[in-house]
Amino acid sequence: MSVAAPGAAVVVIGNEILSGRTRDANVQTIGAALAGIGIRLREVRVIEDRPPAIIETVNALRAQYAYVFTTGGIGPTHDDITTDCVGAAFGCEVRHDPAAVELLTRYYGATEATETRLRMARVPRGATLIDNPVSTAPGFRLENVFVLPGVPRILQAMLPGVLASLPGGPPIVSHTLTAWVRESDVAIELAAVQARYPALDLGSYPFTRDGRFGTSLVVRGNAAAAVAAAASEVADFLRQRGVEFSAEAP
Repeated sequence: MSVAAPGAAVVVIGNEILSGRTRDANVQTIGAALAGIGIRLREVRVIEDRPPAIIETVNALRAQYAYVFTTGGIGPTHDDITTDCVGAAFGCEVRHDPAAVELLTRYYGATEATETRLRMARVPRGATLIDNPVSTAPGFRLENVFVLPGVPRILQAMLPGVLASLPGGPPIVSHTLTAWVRESDVAIELAAVQARYPALDLGSYPFTRDGRFGTSLVVRGNAAAAVAAAASEVADFLRQRGVEFSAEAP
């Protein structure tokens, strides 16, 4: 029997993302990392640097999902407001964390640990620091909300420490069948397989290549045996229809 995977959400915070000036590179990283420990990323929201939007979104998602990850807005400048907004969402005072102050003072040196830089040592009371092995300035966890930076290489370096603190479950695995058939031609058969495996996610993704129409049929779930069985049924109906396809399994 498949075990239901705990759900997670990501909140991407940044006007630069919404304006198109910067391309998000963190959602895929977080989603893949969570899947590796059996946690499904179920929702992503991209919101502006505006306190009501951040507070309302964090409160809505933390009540709905087991884990919420925010990215962006925890740097040293005036528009880095995520820390204060998460504190407001929880009703917690934001103050300089002594351990974070010590980390940043050691990193920059006593004379260079300016008031501006020490803004990155501010966290809500009761939060747990998340180690930053790249640039020292920590993220933090407050209950089920994880507050991370928006810089991709720093976020990537911080994720292993975050994942180690989560219980997770069996990794989410997937089988992909690349078939030379139109999506609509196999929709009924695919829906029938999905009905027999309600705990799995079956998706179809059309493409064109070399002037031919094709569809990638993907079976995903955290029960490897069920995923393999469902993928086998998809392969069976493709063979019965005489469809050319190739299969890719983990």
